[in-house]
Amino acid sequence: MRGMGRALGLGDEFFLDLVGERGGADARFTYYPPCPRPDLVYGLKPHTDNSVVTVLLLDRDVGGLQVLLRGEEWVDVPVLGRDELLVVVGEEMEIMSNAAFRAPTHRVVASGRERMSLVLFYQPEPHRDLEPAEELVGGDRPAMYRKLKAKAFADGFWDTFALGERTIDFLNIKVGRQQQQELQEAAGVSV
Repeated sequence: MRGMGRALGLGDEFFLDLVGERGGADARFTYYPPCPRPDLVYGLKPHTDNSVVTVLLLDRDVGGLQVLLRGEEWVDVPVLGRDELLVVVGEEMEIMSNAAFRAPTHRVVASGRERMSLVLFYQPEPHRDLEPAEELVGGDRPAMYRKLKAKAFADGFWDTFALGERTIDFLNIKVGRQQQQELQEAAGVSV
């Protein structure tokens, strides 16, 4: 998160301050048994992560993670080296960064070989507001999402996952053009 703040010229602590000192972290260890017909099943269906960031320690011998590229093509994530972690942007970061960082749709495909992964999901404090950071909203870049509590966003995740939708879309967090103009006018930004 420090690097993401730096990349946007906002400083090392910017996103850490938005998440809060007591942001949550959940871990999930997943075992994928060998599948006799991997062409017929997913290891995990397409989804985006309900997190600020997700850190993955993938199986170092067997791949299976895929990312949807430009909404058209599934691309394999290469098997990582022995000491490498994969960091994935979550939808909460997409909201806070006003879509400067976007949560990728990804899935896990089944394999004829067993594999394991460890995934850590980092979330903001539940009472925090999730909204585009003021520093990333302006006349040339209107607010892309409306404000809601981090807990409300987290509570909506499992319903959206079951339906195969993004939480941002399911909870109707995206702001339309008319709403963007109203938000800008309320914030005193000339349109």
